Amino acid sequence: MSNGTAANIWPTFRYRDAKGAIAFLREAFGFEVVVEYANADDPQRVDHAELAWPEGGGIMLGSARDDGGVMTKTGVASGSVYVAASNVEELYHRAISAGATVVMGLTEQDYGSLDFCVQDPEGVLWCIGTYRGAGEE
Repeated sequence: MSNGTAANIWPTFRYRDAKGAIAFLREAFGFEVVVEYANADDPQRVDHAELAWPEGGGIMLGSARDDGGVMTKTGVASGSVYVAASNVEELYHRAISAGATVVMGLTEQDYGSLDFCVQDPEGVLWCIGTYRGAGEE
């Protein structure tokens, strides 16, 4: 976060191909892998990963599985995330080059934000824009 405090909100996802999702998120948006724990019995399964957003905050993800935990009750590779960024145009072109599906191209919003929305290979909607919340500059 821009004020130097720790992130208190962590969007969390389960992917059919978590390793592929991690590679895509790194290539398309520049997320940085903080930790990635593979399953001891199945190295292709990601039990837990944390990816940091270079401008603050991050996400968590893992492989889809029925382990009885609360994440078993959520959809696989479903949902959406809005990410504030200063380099929106660069990220738009980077995401397309990485194979993202464009849902909304670069759009100047009436509230002053430059946004775009894409889906990752498994369908999660990622909207990136310059809007940083009410009261933020």
